[in-house]
Amino acid sequence: MKTRTRTWCLCLAALLASLLPLGASADDERTVTNAFGDTHIPARPQRVVTLYQGATDSAVALGITPVGVVDSWLEKPMYRYLRDDLAGVEHVGLETQPNLEKVAWLEPDLIVATRFRHERVRPLLEKIAPTVATDTVFDFKATLKLIAEATGREARARELLRNWDTRVADFRQRIADTLGDAWPQKAAVVRFKSDHVRIYSTGFAGSILNELGFEQPNSLHDQGWGMKLTSEENIPVMNADVIFVLLEPNDPAIMRNYRHWTSHPLWKRLDAVQDERVFEVNAVDWIMGGGILAANAMLDDLYTHYGLDDPHAPTTSAAACADETSSTSRAHDKESSAC
Repeated sequence: MKTRTRTWCLCLAALLASLLPLGASADDERTVTNAFGDTHIPARPQRVVTLYQGATDSAVALGITPVGVVDSWLEKPMYRYLRDDLAGVEHVGLETQPNLEKVAWLEPDLIVATRFRHERVRPLLEKIAPTVATDTVFDFKATLKLIAEATGREARARELLRNWDTRVADFRQRIADTLGDAWPQKAAVVRFKSDHVRIYSTGFAGSILNELGFEQPNSLHDQGWGMKLTSEENIPVMNADVIFVLLEPNDPAIMRNYRHWTSHPLWKRLDAVQDERVFEVNAVDWIMGGGILAANAMLDDLYTHYGLDDPHAPTTSAAACADETSSTSRAHDKESSAC
């Protein structure tokens, strides 16, 4: 049965690939350089499938409603902050194992993937539709720029990134003025699981904290993505000026482990604990969302936790941008201060 299904998928993918280019001319295409090389795509792709979380977030931010998305890691089947914008959109399996038959049936004219997840199935994806990819899943700026270039929404992406840069500059100035000599702070991003603890040094949250001026704890230098801690004796590794705790409150096993570790005497000796700078934050915004909407939500948290005024907080919803895009941006990409 599995062999027959795979054969049918490949045949369908090949058929779609043979049909899509019909009637296209050089003027109807653009070439986008990406992690999969130079990809020729329609000048204005209308049916977009996103195969990782950051791509889905970025598409919504740009006013695009994909025809297909992969399931979310938490809050299944889709993160709450994206549900209104993605109501009725087809799901095409997991980020790590997309259902290629479902993707093919959607007849996309653009697939957004990532080499980190999808290098192995790249040949099959490219038979279904033109496919562009980023190198990683967590570089939200690269994802935003790639999707914008592939769909002709470069002006909208520039505006989103200008707004982001303005917020970053404002936060850096305000936190430096507020903390004085206590800035910059060393920040630990800690995620409690049911049987261990992870402390991150890179990835989505780490890259944003670095851009904002935070520093890494001394224990994380040259540790790659971070560290997995399985014994309470390792608690001193988490020592930092501030600790951001990623929780999944609906998982009883995780919450039990969290209470167990945080009741240990070594936890109570951590600098952040003694200074009351341990903040519980949303794992979706901080590591799972992966796009510019999640990045802004993470920055919202930081303004709030440090008690800073936030004069540049985004006020326009992604849904409003999508409504505007449906009537304007398919023909021309216009500058928009709102979107």
